[in-house]
Amino acid sequence: MSTRRKFLKNSLAATAGVGLVGAACAEAEPAVVIRSNTPKALSTWVHGLEANEEAMRVMNEGGHALDGVEKGVMVVEADPKGSSVGLGGLPDRDGNVTLDACIMDHEGNAGSVCFLQNIKHPIAVARKVMEETPHVLLAGEGAKRFAIAQGFAEENLLTESSKKAWEDWLKSAAYNPIINVENHDTIGMICQDAKGNLSGSCTTSGLAYKMHGRVGDSPIIGAGLFVDNDYGAAVATGMGELMMKTLGSFLVVELMRQGANAQEACEAAIQRIVDKLDYKSFQVGYLAMDIAGNTGAYAIHPGFNYAEMVGEKNELIDAKSYLNG
Repeated sequence: MSTRRKFLKNSLAATAGVGLVGAACAEAEPAVVIRSNTPKALSTWVHGLEANEEAMRVMNEGGHALDGVEKGVMVVEADPKGSSVGLGGLPDRDGNVTLDACIMDHEGNAGSVCFLQNIKHPIAVARKVMEETPHVLLAGEGAKRFAIAQGFAEENLLTESSKKAWEDWLKSAAYNPIINVENHDTIGMICQDAKGNLSGSCTTSGLAYKMHGRVGDSPIIGAGLFVDNDYGAAVATGMGELMMKTLGSFLVVELMRQGANAQEACEAAIQRIVDKLDYKSFQVGYLAMDIAGNTGAYAIHPGFNYAEMVGEKNELIDAKSYLNG
């Protein structure tokens, strides 16, 4: 059995504690990974294709990875046709569009907002939190006041189509999220720039018809997003409660730090959920990139896809899954 296979086998068995994973990794020194200096964009779901195009444009014009992950997801936030991010996002059960987002740079700085209303670009507000305050997370009314003070305009984010969908839902008010529909409520993005630095972003309007005030994994550093510029970055999508209970994005990066490749790390993080939680009715997907530009993706159920762009090539890829339909 190869040392890498031994690592994965032991790491999957050690879901009770990361310390045991560390012990397993002591079997062999991880291979030296050479940092890539080729700009690359990686993002969740089909809306990641347009996000990648914008992120790569920004980086090719001299922007950093941080600029790429911000500007890339802003395209999706501003799209009224999308029902899971920003403008046009499906509301909570009371009819309010509430937004969560976070951003993290190559130096370990992070900013996030949660339960933010009436501001179209929560990812840009999250970056302002990171750069203009001593805090990481601002919530609710406080986050909105901060955004307005920073020059962001208030606007109604509930489009006619999202309002109609909510009104139709009210007829039964049944809370039965559909795997890969209401559950794929996030765009998560990782970029690597020409200097080889990594940054990540995550933004969402959250689970459709959630309880008013519910916050998922997307603004939580370590759950929806984590970046360690010495090893790699990861983002998550799906049912946020499962990622919050396992700190999945941090776990993926930690496993890469301990020697797993990006694919192995994503698979191990899904296995953690499978071993610990009631998972069959929910979708979770992880997406990761190491400093060499190698990627990994894995989900509980089939149907999770992601967009990957290098140079002029921008493609949508179906991720592997724990269950096979």
